[in-house]
Amino acid sequence: MEYKALLFCLIASVVITPLVKKMAVKIGATDQPNHRKVHKNVMPRLGGLAIYISFALGILFFFPESNYTWPVLMGATIIIITGVLDDLKELSAKVKLGGQLLAAVVVVMGGVQVDFVNLPFGGQIDFGYMSIPITILWIVGITNAINLIDGLDGLAAGVSAIALLTISGMAITMGNVFVVFAGLMMLGSTLGFLVYNFYPAKIFMGDTGALFLGFMISVLSLLGFKNVTLFSFIIPVIILGIPISDTLFAIVRRIVHRKPLSAPDKSHLHHCLLNLGYSHPETVLMIYAGGALFSLAAVIFSQATMFGAVLVVAMLILMIELIVEITGLVGKEYKPILNIIKGTRTRR
Repeated sequence: MEYKALLFCLIASVVITPLVKKMAVKIGATDQPNHRKVHKNVMPRLGGLAIYISFALGILFFFPESNYTWPVLMGATIIIITGVLDDLKELSAKVKLGGQLLAAVVVVMGGVQVDFVNLPFGGQIDFGYMSIPITILWIVGITNAINLIDGLDGLAAGVSAIALLTISGMAITMGNVFVVFAGLMMLGSTLGFLVYNFYPAKIFMGDTGALFLGFMISVLSLLGFKNVTLFSFIIPVIILGIPISDTLFAIVRRIVHRKPLSAPDKSHLHHCLLNLGYSHPETVLMIYAGGALFSLAAVIFSQATMFGAVLVVAMLILMIELIVEITGLVGKEYKPILNIIKGTRTRR
């Protein structure tokens, strides 16, 4: 039944996306090229609306029985309204944040929150009243992380699809029916849209899609791994390693250069790879590979002993450090490990 839901949403997305594209052009929901963007022509956006409609149809048709179904769907609808308004009128950062906070509060009120984590040596950490702000911070943070990597054709959709596949697969092993259903329906809806969004894109997802994907991934990852061990709580962080690390380094850059956190720039991972001479599709496929590697690491992490889990995390941190130095995510001058390696070779 779960795979029928995936196929249903995939077909629905393939059928609905061209209709949304025509509507976007008709109402003027288009993305104009500028110095900060990679595309050169006017492109219709609102593609995220096709992902949302396909997912909503799947939810209503298959309706996985859960107390979370309606709160998640209501929160997603608030996010979609926020995204559509932004794609049409370019809302201020404060208004967009307000929409994200409202959506997060709706799902939190519906019971989606992390109350505690079990410690590996016994006992647990009870978050108490902090569970609500921690949950809201996670949802808003991941929502914006996916939004920030939406800079190339098929990038955000592909990275999100990899994360959704991993979350759904792990939910199957844990017997979490709602996350399996919702995750696979989101995966089908995203892949159907990706048919039109991969390079060269015929339509962009816009903030409508990026915010919706980020919101759903944040919620499903919480529901899939809530109230588990401290190490297991790290799993969704690893799965979303690419967008999370890109967002954190964007924050660092803006603090270092004394710019507002909401200020746009052209120093995200995909920009850096393009500057290194990689083509548009090569850059997207390289980031896909990175996302798949993080997802594989999350699966290994979930099955490893404590020593193995620590080793996986150490290797991922080293990999992120090397990516930062090679691509110049923080700054071209930041290359401590590469300088050490170079110095070792010189001494030899």
